[in-house]
Amino acid sequence: MKSELRIPSDLKFLAVVENWLLGCLETELGDRVDWPRQASRFRLVLVEAYSNVVRHAHRDQPNLSVLVRLDLCDRDIALEIWDQGSGYNIEHYLPPEPAVMREGGYGWLIMQRLMDRVEYSLQLDGHNCLKLLTSLPESGDVNEV
Repeated sequence: MKSELRIPSDLKFLAVVENWLLGCLETELGDRVDWPRQASRFRLVLVEAYSNVVRHAHRDQPNLSVLVRLDLCDRDIALEIWDQGSGYNIEHYLPPEPAVMREGGYGWLIMQRLMDRVEYSLQLDGHNCLKLLTSLPESGDVNEV
């Protein structure tokens, strides 16, 4: 199953993006996974990704849209978030240190922990792409994320 959503770059649309993603996944997966646990996981990842685009990549440019793509094949999920900002060089990212309080910088760490793989590509045809990949466990798997 493939689906995509193009949405304004405004945090007031965050619930729309969440409902679209979770609705697509729940409709396709049904009771084959521990849905409450997986819904929380995807909600957190999506909130991080979409809000970073709105607050950083598209800062002061609410007229720009965000493209969110979902590709679900059996239990493999690829979620792409495309923006039109100037991009971020991920090589400059420094993970937060537990002893030092920071206001930001936790999003990349959160996404890395919750997904199997996180990729970020700068300026592909004038857009940047954050790609989040994971394989869902069977419902009832002991090691479920």
